Amino acid sequence: MWILHKYLLRLLGFSLILGALPTIFIGIASYYIATRDVEQKVNEANMQLLLQTQLRVEQTIKSLEVTSLQFINSSLVREVMNESLTGEDFIRVREVMTGLYNLQSKALISEAYLVNFEKNWAVTLDKLKQADRLDNYKELMVYAGQPESMFWNTSLLERAPEPIGDEQGDGSGPTDRPAAADRLSLIYKIPVIPKTGTPKGMLVVQVPADEIRGGLSTNKQLGTNYVLDQRGNAFLSKQEDQTAYLGINAMIKERLNGDPDKRGFFKAKLGDEQVGVTYLSSGYNAWTFVSVVSIADMTQASKKIGLLTGAACALILLFVLAIAFYGSKRMYSPIRNLLEVTRSYEVEPAAEQTAARTDELAYIQQKFQSLAVSRGRLEKQMQGQSVHLKEFFVLKLFTGQISDDDFIHRAPMYGFPTDWSSLGVMTLQIDQLQETRYGEQDRELLLFAINNIVGELLPVQARFSPILLGESQVTLLSLDTLDPQELKERCYRTAELIKSNVSQYLQLQVSIGISKPYRKLSETVKAYGESLAALKSRISLGPDIIVHFEDIESSERAESAVYSHLKLMEDQLLQALKDVQPDKAMDVFQTYLSTLLNKDGFLHEHHILLLQLMSRIITVVQDQGISVKKVLEGDSAVERLLKLQTREDIAVWFQSKLFVPIMNILSEKADTQYLNIADRLVRMIQDQYDQDLTLESCAAALNFHPVYLSRVFKREMGIPFSDYLSDYRMNMAKVMLETTSLKISEIGEKLQYKNISAFIRNFRKTFGMTPGSYRELLENNK
Repeated sequence: MWILHKYLLRLLGFSLILGALPTIFIGIASYYIATRDVEQKVNEANMQLLLQTQLRVEQTIKSLEVTSLQFINSSLVREVMNESLTGEDFIRVREVMTGLYNLQSKALISEAYLVNFEKNWAVTLDKLKQADRLDNYKELMVYAGQPESMFWNTSLLERAPEPIGDEQGDGSGPTDRPAAADRLSLIYKIPVIPKTGTPKGMLVVQVPADEIRGGLSTNKQLGTNYVLDQRGNAFLSKQEDQTAYLGINAMIKERLNGDPDKRGFFKAKLGDEQVGVTYLSSGYNAWTFVSVVSIADMTQASKKIGLLTGAACALILLFVLAIAFYGSKRMYSPIRNLLEVTRSYEVEPAAEQTAARTDELAYIQQKFQSLAVSRGRLEKQMQGQSVHLKEFFVLKLFTGQISDDDFIHRAPMYGFPTDWSSLGVMTLQIDQLQETRYGEQDRELLLFAINNIVGELLPVQARFSPILLGESQVTLLSLDTLDPQELKERCYRTAELIKSNVSQYLQLQVSIGISKPYRKLSETVKAYGESLAALKSRISLGPDIIVHFEDIESSERAESAVYSHLKLMEDQLLQALKDVQPDKAMDVFQTYLSTLLNKDGFLHEHHILLLQLMSRIITVVQDQGISVKKVLEGDSAVERLLKLQTREDIAVWFQSKLFVPIMNILSEKADTQYLNIADRLVRMIQDQYDQDLTLESCAAALNFHPVYLSRVFKREMGIPFSDYLSDYRMNMAKVMLETTSLKISEIGEKLQYKNISAFIRNFRKTFGMTPGSYRELLENNK
């Protein structure tokens, strides 16, 4: 029970984590997005509020500036500026006072001065006085010395006046911070144009600071608003506010210097509180409107959202817990069933004790431990032998044991080329060792070195694994063109590259034979024979050559018939081995040797063909599930075969090393294993091809339904029963044409063709020529 609860708790915990993590992530993401959206909305609202505040304030000051400019440009002002006003000119003075009073439009002015420095008089809202006797005369003279013709002064009237802006021109402003201004001054020099430091007169209009403050927002939820003048002074704020916002104002000034938009938002620390600062600089008079709002106030709404999100996530987590508990039990059900099944098998007490300390899956794993270990060892051995497997695959390819379908399945595993346009076989042989620094005992080592050179010179995508066959080094080339001339040139350049490197590094003369290009991989055996045939021309052309089969093809056509005959005898030999008929096997093999060794054309090829035969025989052993080690005693047996030079030695070797061991093993398995149905059908075809043989008669003899036999034969052999029977009869017809003097009609009748035309037509379809043409070709080549 502890094992059961242990894994179930793990499964439940994993389900909870799997369901809780997305919920927590979504909750946090929702809170973050909501907070960000609230802050963004507040920032946008503050910016809109600042825009409205700027509009209200600028409308006020613009209205006053326009009316003031109209006043100083009026005919009344132009006339009185040229007069010396005294108490007797009370009518003229009253007209000026009325004009000053009319300056009040949207803004209520507290005082106004029309000053004539040349005539030394000044008119205010309620009196006429000598200019130099005004209480703020020094302040007026400072105004007169400013370079601008019109400007606003935000300094206190009670203070000693300071220059507007920096005297040094560095924009740093005064070092001390003024208290909140109670009024602002608008100054117009007379005349306005040109600009001068000694104007004729001046119009000064003083506006209460409350008029400007009234234009600022009073919405507490959207923070505190204030205005900075050109020097960065919060001239409308109280002394304590100016001190508190000193650091923020410095940050705003720094940002304005590098910000072409003159507006923005940033976060800062105001004491112990974090605030958000929105600023907007006016392009009209360079005043900066600022809004400072507490981040805590901004996120107050998002905290409520966070609480709601947390509550929703908690409900979801409870739901996930219920689903996880129910789902875990359902998911655990098959594991519990599997555990009960494994417990039903008898195990050793030690295994039970080990299982008690682990969970269910570990316990089940122990039941399959031996299988997993065996598979791992096998894969490790396969990886260690990958190079040899590649070479063995190519060797089987050159001996005709790999079909196109087999290659499609196995090529990706070995990394061989798959997208070629043409293929070609290139075979290299050492010409001689007598006049070199090497001895005959070094031939195999030299071929191995040449094989390595080829593997390093040619890219992987351009060739299959190079191999050694007999006394030759063989390479299957993968080419990406179909042009015959280009194919020939590429093969020649490749051969020349290999030949030059062998000469450079090994100081050897070698010859290379090149086959005709072909498309189907199943034609590799034929192409290899073509490359060997090309090398035979060394007898007439001499050593150290590169020769194409196409150049000597006309003199080699007759040997194809002998190859076909050898192939048929190989099939007969394999069937005799499968049937455990030692006498028949030796008779066929003796005939095979006679054909092979007595034919001049095979004088230098018999070892390769014997290797091919040996490989096919080994395949029979492997198909029966028998290890090759039970037949051959390592590589030494194969090396011995390559060194045999007499027919008797070859016959003894095959009989002792292959035939007898294989037939003994097959005899032992015959009592415990049914013969393969396809093999039995093939044997019946080979034994009864000259009789009236049909699928129905075979089915009756084997006690199977014809449809079932047809399906099994097609799956095992790859072609229908009728096609295989027809092909075998055609091959036998070919043998009869080669080895007998029977008439064509007699051969057709012997092969169960009632109509001689059908026999000739089928022969031409199979071999591309009529029986008569084939016999005539044989006679001409004798």
